[in-house]
Amino acid sequence: MRRLTSYLTRLFATDALILFGIVCFLLWLVNCLRSFDVVSVKGQGFGTLALQALYTMPPLALSFFYICVGIGVVRALTALQASHELHIIHTSKGLAGLWRATAVTCTGAIAVVLLLAHVLEPLANRHLNQLSAEVAADLVSSTLKPNRFTQVTPGVILLIGGRADGGQITEFYADDRRDPDTRRTYIAASARVMGVDDDYVLQLRDGTLQYLESDGRYSEIRFTRYDVSVESLSQQTLRVDELAEMNSFSLIDRALNETGWTPAIVKRLLDRSAEALRVLGLVLLVVAMAGFPSGNRLRIKLPLEAIVMLVAFGERGLSAYSPLGSATGAIVLILAAAFVLAMRLWPRRPTMGVPA
Repeated sequence: MRRLTSYLTRLFATDALILFGIVCFLLWLVNCLRSFDVVSVKGQGFGTLALQALYTMPPLALSFFYICVGIGVVRALTALQASHELHIIHTSKGLAGLWRATAVTCTGAIAVVLLLAHVLEPLANRHLNQLSAEVAADLVSSTLKPNRFTQVTPGVILLIGGRADGGQITEFYADDRRDPDTRRTYIAASARVMGVDDDYVLQLRDGTLQYLESDGRYSEIRFTRYDVSVESLSQQTLRVDELAEMNSFSLIDRALNETGWTPAIVKRLLDRSAEALRVLGLVLLVVAMAGFPSGNRLRIKLPLEAIVMLVAFGERGLSAYSPLGSATGAIVLILAAAFVLAMRLWPRRPTMGVPA
């Protein structure tokens, strides 16, 4: 790698990584505060709190990583312009080094986001669900206090009458309101938490399962024994997204050997791959805006870092609501970057005055 390319790449990467590290630490602290009920209500230690906050980081890291890369690049280019190094790069025909540094930065950032999206995020989702099930199982089996309503997760309330020998629970009650169409109520004379492989099962005995529909219809099922997965009670949503826990290699293997290329699998893979286009589009747009010397002086000058954030959040909003898919905003960024670069690089002919 040439010296100029190495120098510029180091500038881009240093600012981006420092900013990303600070953002990750702040996001982890916020997640700890949001999950503080794990300690205060569910009787877990700080280690469980910190681990749960860590498992929720990959989706947030994906949302902010390419913004940090864009801000890192724009800060480095702004500093180069302020020191007139950017002018020297252009006048000494060093523009190729700038493009090579941009390519190296994009390649590294794309590799990171693809690793996060295709491998680390599904892995974190799976471990987060397992940890939530373990916390819920511990809450039911040992931490839950008799004659006291406790919320396992938003929409699920538990109540027990007491505890017997061997971990048996007497007078078990659970109310599940996560589904807006159907309210489920579990009532049992006794219950016990059992470990089955890597899962936890709540065995209910001598009770009823009541359904109350949104239109007022009511039904009741009596049972001698009914097994409920603790994980199903510990999730914030009633229906667990199985694909969110599978990395992309597992999804491709399932598509090839089991289910075929279903729309859900294809959409999941495309959504994860769209993160790479976001990095490419934002970095190219940043270089197009700040990679060329400018002598403009504005009275009210909006920092380029703020513009990068506004553009990134606008891209997220466009991708979220676009019927064309999650890559819509990224494609718009790439097209906008190509347009700005074309305007910057288009040769301008000097205007000739008309002789008198």
